[in-house]
Amino acid sequence: MSNFIIQALRGEDITIYGDGNQTRSFCYVDDLIDGLISMMNSPNELTGPVNLGNPHEFSIMELAGKVIELTGSKSAIVKKPLPEDDPIQRQPT
Repeated sequence: MSNFIIQALRGEDITIYGDGNQTRSFCYVDDLIDGLISMMNSPNELTGPVNLGNPHEFSIMELAGKVIELTGSKSAIVKKPLPEDDPIQRQPT
C-alpha cells in the first residue's frame, strides 16, 4: 500500500504485479495489538492457531484505484509479471 501511495503522490505510474485480481486484507495496527493482548489474556484452554485481522478482502486493482482517487493523482496503472511466490489471496479465516 505504501508503494502505491508514494507512486501516486509523485505522479508516477502505479505498479501492479499480475492481473491485479489477487486480494489482500488490511487492518489497523491498534486493532491487531488489541487482539494479541486479548489472546495473551485468554484462558489457558484456548489453543491456536488464532487468525487475527480483517476478513474483508480488496483486490490489488481496487486498492490502486482507491489510492489514485483519494490522492487525486493522474497516475496510470502499469501491470508487470506476477512473481512466482506472490500469493493470490491473503485473508485471515
